[in-house]
Amino acid sequence: MEVTVNKVLDAKGLACPMPIVKTKKQMTELEPGQVIEVQATDKGSTADIKAWAESTGNQYLGTVEEEGTLKHYLRKATPEEEKAETKHPHVTSLDELSSKVDGDEKFTILDVREPAEFAFGHIPGAKNIPLGELEQRFEELDQNGEIHVICRTGNRSDLAAQKLTEKGFNNVKNVVPGMKEWSGKTNNNQ
Repeated sequence: MEVTVNKVLDAKGLACPMPIVKTKKQMTELEPGQVIEVQATDKGSTADIKAWAESTGNQYLGTVEEEGTLKHYLRKATPEEEKAETKHPHVTSLDELSSKVDGDEKFTILDVREPAEFAFGHIPGAKNIPLGELEQRFEELDQNGEIHVICRTGNRSDLAAQKLTEKGFNNVKNVVPGMKEWSGKTNNNQ
């Protein structure tokens, strides 16, 4: 497959949110209609980049994997296609989540990290649905229940919280900053 690329971004070895952070910066240097190839090794970067492109009006063209490197292709939006990047308005802190976990309230913790990240440590009772699978798995969640969405840093969970709200879930909170800073009890699947 031959793709004409205007810019190549090396994001290999970087974990979320850095591939997205670097992609955002590089996209500002492109002209509308130009294509960037983002090279990454983070398995979660496919869902992250696809969701980010969708939320900003940029076009996600696809991803190809070659020798362990994911090559993501994005086309920069024209001014008419561009959307202002938004953040999910309902946020909760790790302290607030920790208090809820220690209490006896009924709510769902939705962990949208990749299965490998989840396996190496997650909040007890959390449900793992990676961001890239969320569209196909909405029915696994209670649309009327309280859902706290968490990832590694708060970026993927923000995109997931927005998707849930768009689908009619009305009690969704993004947990910030995410598992990277979580100091409460964790389980692992090893």
